[in-house]
Amino acid sequence: MLADDEALLRRGLKVLLEADGRVEVVGEAADGAELVEVVLACLPDVVLVDVQMPGVDGLEAVRRLRTWATPPAIAVLTTFDLDDYVATALDLGAQGFLLKDAEPETLVRAVVDLAAGGAVLDPRITARLLPRLRGFRANRHLDSLSARERQVLELLAGGRSNHSIAEELCLSEATVKSYVSTVLTKLGVENRVQAALVAHQVGVW
Repeated sequence: MLADDEALLRRGLKVLLEADGRVEVVGEAADGAELVEVVLACLPDVVLVDVQMPGVDGLEAVRRLRTWATPPAIAVLTTFDLDDYVATALDLGAQGFLLKDAEPETLVRAVVDLAAGGAVLDPRITARLLPRLRGFRANRHLDSLSARERQVLELLAGGRSNHSIAEELCLSEATVKSYVSTVLTKLGVENRVQAALVAHQVGVW
């Protein structure tokens, strides 16, 4: 599902996403209130939402959706000058962010990864976001990670889901989930998005 107050942008994103054949856009919204209503009606797997919209903005919409028992995966659409908004969205539980000028293949891959449980981060602004995350106190020295934990972190930073990581490393999903939990603890971060941000900043991915 797409949420942006610019109809032309929504139409362009819809055309780009559906041209690949792996993504179907099942709903659109022009503001946060409409977004919540359409999500209830359409039950999308993934929502791409602009953070700045009239009335109920994208941040409030993210907050409302993340209170649900089984919310869709959410990524925010942004521009270079909205770091504070993106940081707030991540603090509220968004699984990533994309710049609006991302390449079509990047957008499609991001939606597919989000649907599979991954996180998406545009590397052009990841490092700038770390200081803005609420309560972020990560130990950015990765010496405490084992070789396998670093492998998991590298794949996680690439937006891979636990299932995808498990297949790549020939491990069970339960084992990968345990590794991810350990990585988060050792890095001093709250979720896989913040772990991915650290990995991007220190050059692991």
